[in-house]
Amino acid sequence: MEIEEKKLTYLDYKSNQNPRWCPGCGDHAILNSVQKAIAELELIPHEVAFISGIGCSSRFTYYMNTYGFHTIHGRAFAIASGVKSANPRLKVWQITGDGDALAIGGNHFIHCIRRNVDITILLFNNQIYGLTKGQYSPTSKKGFISKTSPFGTIEHPFRPGDLTIGARGHFFARTIDKELKISVDVFKEAALHEGTSVVEVLQNCVIYNDKVHDEITDKNFREDRTIYLEHGKPMIFGRERNKGLILNGLHLEVVTIGENGITEKDLLIHDATIEDTAMHLKLVGMEYPQYPVAIGVIRKVEAPVYDQALEAQIDAVQKITNIKTFHDLAKEGDVWEVK
Repeated sequence: MEIEEKKLTYLDYKSNQNPRWCPGCGDHAILNSVQKAIAELELIPHEVAFISGIGCSSRFTYYMNTYGFHTIHGRAFAIASGVKSANPRLKVWQITGDGDALAIGGNHFIHCIRRNVDITILLFNNQIYGLTKGQYSPTSKKGFISKTSPFGTIEHPFRPGDLTIGARGHFFARTIDKELKISVDVFKEAALHEGTSVVEVLQNCVIYNDKVHDEITDKNFREDRTIYLEHGKPMIFGRERNKGLILNGLHLEVVTIGENGITEKDLLIHDATIEDTAMHLKLVGMEYPQYPVAIGVIRKVEAPVYDQALEAQIDAVQKITNIKTFHDLAKEGDVWEVK
């Protein structure tokens, strides 16, 4: 008798642990979106590994019915890279936050991207250290008042997109915690991309930085203050779908369709696959109120992948080497006999 294969649903990726995030935390929505994405990709739980560092976001591994490893502060990039290199068949996801990734883990972040290891990095950005009770982070806005900046931080924040592209990254996307459909679509594209995929998730911390992204995510004006970019489609946005982006000299400019003779044909067409970084840097750098904030897949470029190159190198060396066993290795080169 033929046994019908059961199709997996997002429920199959939920662990038996209850999430220990604050009620209302954006992490709950991100977790649901990831589970739906990997269910739609039909990834088998034992072929998936979630790696995390330290922070509220890094509890994520406990809530996934897959392999998982809760590692150390800022070092999950190195461990995720090792997991993928040791077992290339695994789909490796790394969960991190703006502090974990961009402060103590900053050096690991850029070198993982530079190497183009085939992992999917989800960077939760709430512009605060939530787990340690509300200190400013590398993405906190200048002037932000916190426990460690009572008079306002005087530092300029990082933009994760700038760092990713500056480190020669080939995939960068951005989404919003409560935009479930967009998040699912973005996570699926990131997982399917070969190489390092970085997805910045604008996430809310209800306790220490509540409504941090509200000026662009509030449903009353989200459509007028964000632009959802889709490859091959015009850069158009707005509740009335009557605003868009053009290039004026070397600068992006927001225009209104119907004014000054502007039509939809005048708008820029999004090309996520172009290797040149100039336009992608302009898009990741857009900030409200001058521009809408870009969400969706901004950059998606094919490039050689680290773990594939590593496997090929090992295979090539094994074919020509005389070292076949550990004994061969121990006797290779300069050898001394100790009496």
